[in-house]
Amino acid sequence: MAIQRQSLREQIETEIMNRVGAGEFDMGESINEVTLSSELGVSRTPLREALISLAQQGVITRVSGKGFRWAPISERDYTEAVQIIAALECLALDLSPTSDLVAIAPKVLDMANSFTATEAPAQEVDSHDDVFHALLTSRCPNRRLIETIASHKVALRRYEKFFVSATDRIERAATEHSTIAQALIDQDLPAARAALSANWLNSTSRIAKALANKESAKAAS
Repeated sequence: MAIQRQSLREQIETEIMNRVGAGEFDMGESINEVTLSSELGVSRTPLREALISLAQQGVITRVSGKGFRWAPISERDYTEAVQIIAALECLALDLSPTSDLVAIAPKVLDMANSFTATEAPAQEVDSHDDVFHALLTSRCPNRRLIETIASHKVALRRYEKFFVSATDRIERAATEHSTIAQALIDQDLPAARAALSANWLNSTSRIAKALANKESAKAAS
């Protein structure tokens, strides 16, 4: 396996988003480049490159003559992003040879059954979900579609960091993955597509609930 090395820009992006996940920044807050570059121990040039990249991903906004600020991402933004990914993954299933889907179905089911927690830290849930969905769409021959899905998921995970941190526990419906896998075993593609779409769309309500719980905890402290 080739070792992937992150560029300095990518390292800065990762560190910034880790800080977002830790709650160090608020949506709509202005970004002080001088302070941030000092805290990160990097020069303004690679920092600005990272900020421009994040702006292209919709995580921050660039205000002419005023620098950057964290984008005011709403639950609607998150929901719309989820809807796009759900549609793209359903398309990936449609393009996958049926025989290939049947062949990987037992492995998909084993993976679904390997993680049955009904509540877990957000980072753990995201990690498992990404691996599960990557396997599910692994037989799609359209590489550009798979790359597009991966790109949208990066943005989605970064949106989530504004709502819940990596350690916040969120609810999940473990049976949803099993339902998708069983439909593939039964060679019922329409049922698999419906279950896949429901799995994604239901995640919006779970994130919203986690956000509400987090805000309640803040108010009580």
